[in-house]
Amino acid sequence: MDFEKKLGRLEEIVNKMEKGDLALEESLSLFEEGVKLSRECHQKLNDAESKVKLLVSMDQNGKATTTNFASDET
Repeated sequence: MDFEKKLGRLEEIVNKMEKGDLALEESLSLFEEGVKLSRECHQKLNDAESKVKLLVSMDQNGKATTTNFASDET
């Protein structure tokens, strides 16, 4: 599942849980799914931030530099 879909699913989970009409077991199941999705989204954002930092690095003379990075997406 891509980042946008995971984020959309997280929003669905939050909306369902905020209503407060779920059974305890269903709430726990959704909470567990939400925590997993949240961690995965957080990791994707960290990876993207690292790539951006590589692309906008500065050398010792203040010139912008770029660094090739291996993409894990195929």
